[in-house]
Amino acid sequence: MRLTTFLNYGGNCEAALRFYEQQLGGKITMLMRRADQPDQPVKWPGWENTVQYATMDLGGTELMASDVPPDHFQPMRSVYLTLTADSAAEAERLWAVLSDGGQILMRLQETFFATRFGQVRDKFGTSWMIMALEPR
Repeated sequence: MRLTTFLNYGGNCEAALRFYEQQLGGKITMLMRRADQPDQPVKWPGWENTVQYATMDLGGTELMASDVPPDHFQPMRSVYLTLTADSAAEAERLWAVLSDGGQILMRLQETFFATRFGQVRDKFGTSWMIMALEPR
């Protein structure tokens, strides 16, 4: 068995994945647009170039993602993707790129368990925890 995270976006899935690829070192391994799907059961006019299904390798984990109609999309709530950085400096870099245009939920700071820890919802609606753990 394995657990995989599936993310939904409201029409900006490809932009989000390209951003994560560029800024977080992820790698898009597959991207299929709705127009590519044979015998598409649901036709959404104007949505032909949105993402039907995509996969990305990020930090050794596979993410799956797609676009859903904006009236069905909601930013993530009570669920976070967690990035554990190798250093406080890397945590601050990750924080800077993910918080730009996003919503800070808990500012990046030193805690009793980490040299840096914070929570942010990025400009695409994905919630992240960023941390750099104390050396053991």
